[in-house]
Amino acid sequence: MPQRVLLTGATGFIGRNLHGLLLEAGLEVRCLTRKPEEAYRLWPDRCWVGGDLGAPESLAAALEDCDIAYYLVHGMGSHRPGWAEEELRWAGNFARAAELAGVGRIIYLGGVAPQGPPSEHLLSRLNTGAVLRAGAVPTLELRAGMIIGAGSASWTIVRDLAARLPAMVLPAWLSHKSEPVALADVLAALQAGAHLELTESTWWDIPGPEALSGREILLRLAAVMGRRPVLLKIPFITPRLSSHWIRLVTRADYAVARELVEGLTSDLIASRPGYWDAAGLPPPIGLEEAAIRALAAEAGTISRAGRFAENMAGWLTPRSQAGSGQARR
Repeated sequence: MPQRVLLTGATGFIGRNLHGLLLEAGLEVRCLTRKPEEAYRLWPDRCWVGGDLGAPESLAAALEDCDIAYYLVHGMGSHRPGWAEEELRWAGNFARAAELAGVGRIIYLGGVAPQGPPSEHLLSRLNTGAVLRAGAVPTLELRAGMIIGAGSASWTIVRDLAARLPAMVLPAWLSHKSEPVALADVLAALQAGAHLELTESTWWDIPGPEALSGREILLRLAAVMGRRPVLLKIPFITPRLSSHWIRLVTRADYAVARELVEGLTSDLIASRPGYWDAAGLPPPIGLEEAAIRALAAEAGTISRAGRFAENMAGWLTPRSQAGSGQARR
């Protein structure tokens, strides 16, 4: 009999993309949502069950007979005051409900711990992982940095900046390094977590293959699109101030962009790598290949105004000698 999975966050960026891979792996997938009728209209081929993390009594039926539960929920997008505290309550509710239901493991996608003081967003990601791992159900926490893939908020920001600005203002905080990872590799890591030996709760970082500064990421993404923007260093611009001009240029939600940018005030480097080997996975793909895949996946989704801005920027921006479409590992 196939293992049964409860997929939370099933309508979100990661959950939408993970669903098909879990089915391909032979798992029986049950998707949790607060609005099953609405979700069914959008994805009629998926198994939807109602449940609310804020109402623990609603989780028992959803978790019944499940072997594995994926926890892919994040409260930041709600923009409500106190969302971080609410997120911890959700995690506690879920951990207890999973224990009562006899779930074998929880797999959680969190964020990399920064080398300096964490932003509210990153602290909430880490605290959520700690709450889940403190429960009775063995929990695998995977920590990712910037995810390069169509639909990722961080990808949307850097992609739109690279595509729409012939010249870029570079604040000092863009000198901090991170290890961007391709969506395909994050999904593979989560899928592998269903079969990884897990006798007790643990966590791993899932970094991409290179540690890159924000400046390097922007330049290399621009090169993939065949552009070489002019860079202007203005060190005194704060992350909060930067989030305002990001809102003007990109499609990213302002509140989400503000939280993500404020998380870039120190290096985001893996402190426990090695998951790719532990899970028997190939090395993660490089930034350029990940970007090419993301650009192809979102082709045709850019608005008319967005296309106009990008065409204008392309006309004003010097062409990169590397040329568009070249991938490098």
